[in-house]
Amino acid sequence: MQHPGPVLSRRQTITGIGASVAALALGGCGRSQSGVASTPQVPGSGASKASALLDSVAENLLALSPEGATSLGIDTGARAAMRGRLADRSAAGQKAVADTLAADLERIRAFDTAGLDHATRTSLAVVESAYDVALAGFALPYGDVAVGGWRNTPYVVIQNVGAYLDIPRFLDSDHPVRNSEDAQAYLSRLESYPAALDGETGRLQDAAGKGLIAPAFLIEKAIRQMEQSVAGVRQGGGLSESIERRTKAQGISGNWGEQATQIAREKVAPALERQLAELKAQLPRATMDAGMWARPQGGAFYAWALRASTTTRMSPEEVHQMGLDELRNLHGRMDPILKSLGYTSGSVGARMNALAKDPRYQFSEGDAGRAEIMAFIDQWLGKIRAELPRAFRTLVRGNLEVKRLPPEEEPGAPGAYGGAGSIDGSIPGKFWINLRTTDLHSKYSLPDLAFHEAIPGHVWQGEYANQMPLIRTMLAFNAYSEGWALYAEQLADELGLYDDYQVGRLGYLQSLAFRACRLVVDTGLHAKRWTREQGVRFFVEENGSNPLEVASEVDRYCSWPGQACGYKVGHSEIVRQRGLAQAALGSRYDLRDFNGTVVRGGNVPLDVLAKNVAEYVAGAKA
Repeated sequence: MQHPGPVLSRRQTITGIGASVAALALGGCGRSQSGVASTPQVPGSGASKASALLDSVAENLLALSPEGATSLGIDTGARAAMRGRLADRSAAGQKAVADTLAADLERIRAFDTAGLDHATRTSLAVVESAYDVALAGFALPYGDVAVGGWRNTPYVVIQNVGAYLDIPRFLDSDHPVRNSEDAQAYLSRLESYPAALDGETGRLQDAAGKGLIAPAFLIEKAIRQMEQSVAGVRQGGGLSESIERRTKAQGISGNWGEQATQIAREKVAPALERQLAELKAQLPRATMDAGMWARPQGGAFYAWALRASTTTRMSPEEVHQMGLDELRNLHGRMDPILKSLGYTSGSVGARMNALAKDPRYQFSEGDAGRAEIMAFIDQWLGKIRAELPRAFRTLVRGNLEVKRLPPEEEPGAPGAYGGAGSIDGSIPGKFWINLRTTDLHSKYSLPDLAFHEAIPGHVWQGEYANQMPLIRTMLAFNAYSEGWALYAEQLADELGLYDDYQVGRLGYLQSLAFRACRLVVDTGLHAKRWTREQGVRFFVEENGSNPLEVASEVDRYCSWPGQACGYKVGHSEIVRQRGLAQAALGSRYDLRDFNGTVVRGGNVPLDVLAKNVAEYVAGAKA
């Protein structure tokens, strides 16, 4: 992961999007007094008008997400003022986002696409799809909507959602500190942090007034994490340490750490305490019911969340059955490998549970094991880099940094997540690894995880997306993003990385089976009234999954309904499209050309992916 996901990765850039009505109009886009984009008069040909329209739409969206501009490395020049701002997370900010999307969707739909090339038509279709789905989400009575992103959630603040997690991580990893202006912008953002928290707290209160209370077990976890955040912020904590460390490293004179500590203590800590108090006030009203079925209008929210996650109209029942069918097929492939390793009796899940206890595949405990894990990741990423010319004609850099998740985030976070860095490469892509305990990872599963999150998965694919028009760089679709990352795992196997490491192939197949389980468990929780314990038990018993990992996984499905279903749906569609291309082209088919079509065509809904592949097939036949 997808994360988390997701220091915002490219796929997390628009996750917490808010609006600043006072934002400057950029890229020739006018704005009305309401702050909603007005239609500019664009001269020139149809192609140039389309390009100008896409640029205008991108600037409108970017103005609502100053953190996104920083993460992409484009908060410079006319956008330089964004570097000192944060998105508006209040109800007013949400309304401004929805109003802007509605106005720009109208412009996109009114545009005459006759005579445009395939790539330009695709970009217009991508924006239309993303905005249409997002507006359907904004029409719901509560929740955070990821505009062309992956983290849709009914809960404004919970164990893996909220400014209390996003902003400290973003300030430390993505906000640059190269000179005194950057340091001052850091402090400006720190000054804005309390307003972001209070905006969320107001929405928390509003949702509770509508009867939306998160499951008790999620609130309890969020409270523990926020208490840890408050304790740190009262001392200045990471907010102070980050700017102190980085200004010293750059030789930037000034009392930056002292200023940050004062802001943190006097302004940030009280806002965090107000948010914490609201969570504590909601806890007595919370139940242990895990799914959206137990929330007001939960069925409608889940139907939309599935649509947003899969870019399909599949029903919960169809998704559930797909998961069961895929799991049966994958276990059939895992069985002979387990037997070859000496695990011959019991279900596949039971044997995988036994394998997880095999000391040959475990890392040491504590910091020694953490160091082993980082070295192991580096080793396997080196192996896959050497093979990538066999799978791609055009290679990107694979600009990557492997980092441990902040300890305060680890209890509520998945095992890992990742994404590409800035467009100009100044901010590397991130592979965030959860190291709260080394038992989260095994030597047979970690190579596959690295391929998924980093190369040739999220980081790799994101670098191709960074070469697209700006609006395409900003918009991402969960089924494509996660489907590609699973396909990246498959490519590693097909390129022979496990030919002399069968247990690694088993880890890869278990990873796919894990995503099949997600289809079953997510729909089970939200549509079939499963308990949290049922969800955990299904993973452990059916797939031999690590109970430490899947407990947090199931909690994540409770807070991000539908998101977990995008992975296998997207992967299966990419593989299906590859099969269609192979059948149509015969000897003219080349893996490098197919892979290039998928990654260079950009992050798209699955129906648009099918059109891109059809265009590639037609061209190869000509």
